[in-house]
Amino acid sequence: MEERNLIEHLMAFGLTRQESQVYLELFRSGTSNGYEIAKNIGISRSNVYKALEGLTDKGGAYVIEGNSRKYTPVDIEEFCQNKIRSLEERREFLTVHIPREKEESEGYLTICSDENIADKIRNMLRKSKKRVYLSMSVGLLEQFQEELELLAERRIKTVILTLDIRDEESEAREQAWRQKGIKIYHTSDKKNQIGVIVDSRQVLTGELGKGKDSTCLYSGQVNFVQVFKDSMKNEIKLLELERKSK
Repeated sequence: MEERNLIEHLMAFGLTRQESQVYLELFRSGTSNGYEIAKNIGISRSNVYKALEGLTDKGGAYVIEGNSRKYTPVDIEEFCQNKIRSLEERREFLTVHIPREKEESEGYLTICSDENIADKIRNMLRKSKKRVYLSMSVGLLEQFQEELELLAERRIKTVILTLDIRDEESEAREQAWRQKGIKIYHTSDKKNQIGVIVDSRQVLTGELGKGKDSTCLYSGQVNFVQVFKDSMKNEIKLLELERKSK
């Protein structure tokens, strides 16, 4: 895997770019001092020592005292798990203590980028209580496989509208979903267009799969939810009529 990709992932765990570079070098070269690291990665010693100090403070490296102060990396699984545990503790604190809105917003929210939209969909699905309707391509559905499994386990009524793709992998996946009680209707190819309704109370609609250019509208506004729900129900009725007429 290219180094830039590894660095981006490490930065997501709170390391700076140079701390990430130094962390990777410690794995490559093993226990090393600042001079050796600076020589290997071409960064000034002052910046390397600053990065090592930050990396140590953040739980990414241990110090080995001796004639020459050396550093050894903390196992990546241990480092990541410690960060996740710390974030979980902070999440619990914030959930309890953060100020509440005076009134829950029922307006319209614009959500941008694949990452943010996918996160919103995952949270909607995980918090569902009664029923879920999903309209999106098979390729986009794949990233919500874990959430679909949980919906089936929780016996949440789940309906999927998606394109009929005739290949063994897709057919096997759909068969597995059906066996778990998920209803599937085959519709036209909507490419990046998606629609999600949860518990007849929340709607998310727009585009997914276009990177940072993806945009969706989210709302809990009653009239908007009802209009979108009626539209999807009508689409399902037409699909059922077409299926019966064949």
